[in-house]
Amino acid sequence: MIGVFNHALMITGFVFVMMLVIEYVNVLTSGAWQQRLASSLWGQYLFAALMGALPGCLGSFVVVAMYSHRMLTLGAVVANMIATSGDEAFVMLAMFPEQALVLTALLAIIGIGAGTATDVVSGHYKSRWQEKCHGFELHTIESCRCYPSGQIVAQWKQLSPFRTILVLVLALFAIVVATGQVGPQEWNWIRISILVVSGFSLFIVVTVPDHFLQEHLWDHVAIKHVPRIFLWTFGTLLVTHLMTEQLHLEGLIRENQWVMLVIASLVGIIPESGPHLIFVTLFAKGAIPFSILLASSIVQDGHGMLPMLAHSRKSFLIVKAINLLVGFAIGAAALAMGF
Repeated sequence: MIGVFNHALMITGFVFVMMLVIEYVNVLTSGAWQQRLASSLWGQYLFAALMGALPGCLGSFVVVAMYSHRMLTLGAVVANMIATSGDEAFVMLAMFPEQALVLTALLAIIGIGAGTATDVVSGHYKSRWQEKCHGFELHTIESCRCYPSGQIVAQWKQLSPFRTILVLVLALFAIVVATGQVGPQEWNWIRISILVVSGFSLFIVVTVPDHFLQEHLWDHVAIKHVPRIFLWTFGTLLVTHLMTEQLHLEGLIRENQWVMLVIASLVGIIPESGPHLIFVTLFAKGAIPFSILLASSIVQDGHGMLPMLAHSRKSFLIVKAINLLVGFAIGAAALAMGF
C-alpha cells in the first residue's frame, strides 16, 4: 500500500510540474503561431495533431474553439482527438517515457490520416457536418506578461497565500525526489528530468504575476486537475495491484486479449480523463500488449471533447464514432500481428 501511494505521489507530482510548464508556455506564446499554421488545409491537420500531442487537454480545447468559429474542418478535430491522450499523457511519460513518445508519434500520424479521410469522405474539405456557431464561445489563450521584471520584488513583499503554498509544495516535492524518498531510488535521467522540470516550475511560480498564478496555476492546475489526477492514479494503481498481485488475474487478462481490446475501445468513448488509466497501468505491468493501449489511446480523448458537447452534439457523436472505428480497427490489426 505504501509503495502504491509513493508511486501515485511521484506520478501526480510529475504531472503537476509538467502542467505548470505547459500552461506557462501556452499562455506565454499567446497562441499566435496557431493562426499561421492552420491557414492551409494540410496545416490544419498538422496543427491539430500537434495540439493533440501536447500533454493535457488545453490543445484539444483550442482546436474545438477554432472549429466552433469555422476556422478548422471536422477532419482536423478528428486528427486532434486521435492524437490526444489528455492528462493520461503526463502519466504515461512518468511511467514508461520511451514507449509514451513512440505512442504519441503513432497517434499523431494516425490522426492526420484519419482526419484527412474524414474530410475526403464528407465530400468537400469544409466539412458539411460543420455547423454555425450559435453564440457559443470558447475563450482562446490569452496573452500574459509572464515575467514582469519590475514587479517581482513587489509581488513578494505582498506575498499571496497561493504563491506561498505552491512554492512550498514544489520545493518539498523537489527535495523528496532528490533524496530518493519519492520516485527513482538512484540518480538516473528520470530523476534528473523531474528535478529540472520542478526547478523550472518553481521559477514560474516565483516570477509570474498574481493574476496568472491564481487563475491559471492555482485555480486551473492545482485545484481543478491535481486532486482528480491523484485520486484516479492512486485508485487505478491500487486496483491494478490487487488484480495482479493479490487476486492474480494477470494470467486471465493475458488469455482474453480480444475481450480486453473490446473493453478498452468502449471505455475510450467516455469523455473523461481517468478510466483510460487502467489500461495504462496494465500495460506498464506487462498484462496487456501495446496494441490494446494503442486502441484505447486512439478512442479516448480525456476532457478534450467535453466542449464539443456544448457546441454540437451531432459533431460530438460523429467524431467519437470515427475514433471508435479507427481505434478498434487498428488495435485489432496490431493485436492480430502480435504487437
